[in-house]
Amino acid sequence: MTAWSQHKGKAIALTLENIDTDQLIPARFMSTPRAEGYGDFLLHDMRKTSDGAPIPDFPINRHPEASILVAGRNFGSGSSREAAVYALVDFGIRAVIAPSFGDIFAANAVNNGLLPARVTDEDAARLLARLGAGPVELSLDIETRTLSLDNQTMPFSLSAPWAEKLINGWDDIDLTEHHRPAISAYRARRAETQPWVFPAEDTAG
Repeated sequence: MTAWSQHKGKAIALTLENIDTDQLIPARFMSTPRAEGYGDFLLHDMRKTSDGAPIPDFPINRHPEASILVAGRNFGSGSSREAAVYALVDFGIRAVIAPSFGDIFAANAVNNGLLPARVTDEDAARLLARLGAGPVELSLDIETRTLSLDNQTMPFSLSAPWAEKLINGWDDIDLTEHHRPAISAYRARRAETQPWVFPAEDTAG
């Protein structure tokens, strides 16, 4: 996963609430090998006709260069499918800004380098109104938890562990590996003070 802390890109509005993971990528596409890319499946049934032709006025069809989405509440609700995040990332989306996210979706997003930036309902409404038909250039800074456009700055929420993972390009395993010295030291102390907790054949520590 590529580490990053700042991004400037074109932002577009998806003026919808409750965009769920089945909308982000319909289940019928999930048997496709990831190596083939999932970007073409992003919001497939919302932005394409039944015969697969793009709907011209759908936001990401009008502006495929966009790398930031601003949406309504509860983005990424529904199932736990990580493929929903793959579709966004493979399309070129670096961040989604919304008032709230599905919990599992947000965790999957961070583990794949996608920023789930949570803003207040009021700031989301202001952003959506400003973007209109879009796109508008917007800057994001994970370290300061701020986004900027039109020389104005807004805060967004992101937990410290998630910020650390994005800035360093870590997934859950990488984050655990970062604490290896502390884990090893704890194991060694337990081996000395409570050796009975280890299997007899284990050379603890």
